[in-house]
Amino acid sequence: MEIRLREYAKADVKAAAAIWNQVVEDGEAFPQKELLTEESGNAFFLEQSYTGIAYDEESEEILGIYILHPNNVGRCGHICNASYAVRKDVRGCHIGEALVTHCMGKGKELGFRILQFNAVVASNTYALRLYEKLGFVRLGTIPGGFQMKDGHYEDIIPHYHVL
Repeated sequence: MEIRLREYAKADVKAAAAIWNQVVEDGEAFPQKELLTEESGNAFFLEQSYTGIAYDEESEEILGIYILHPNNVGRCGHICNASYAVRKDVRGCHIGEALVTHCMGKGKELGFRILQFNAVVASNTYALRLYEKLGFVRLGTIPGGFQMKDGHYEDIIPHYHVL
């Protein structure tokens, strides 16, 4: 598998929304509860500062997606935020790392100075390990900040990285 990244295009919506919805349905990482349709997904992906697509160069199959957007406005508008989703059947193949690394470069290119993650769920050990590897700084813990799909609450650990 040769992982490549490119900008989202409308033709990607079906696969991109399906990957996004897998993470929403898992109920372990994204705060969203509503699933994307092709229509709402296309609008959502296009309204971001950038939506990146990871794909296999040989098969051209879409493997993952990320969204990048401002975390705040005005005097804090130089801080961006992102979310990442990898197709279930290819998790563990370093696609998440490719998404985050590409996102960091794209954020800097777009003029952002800091990438901040507001709600990394403490039980998301793969993400925590990746962010540590890439040099993100933990900002502390928010007890019970994330409601899991089954209704119990997990801590969240905000992170940042200077771009």
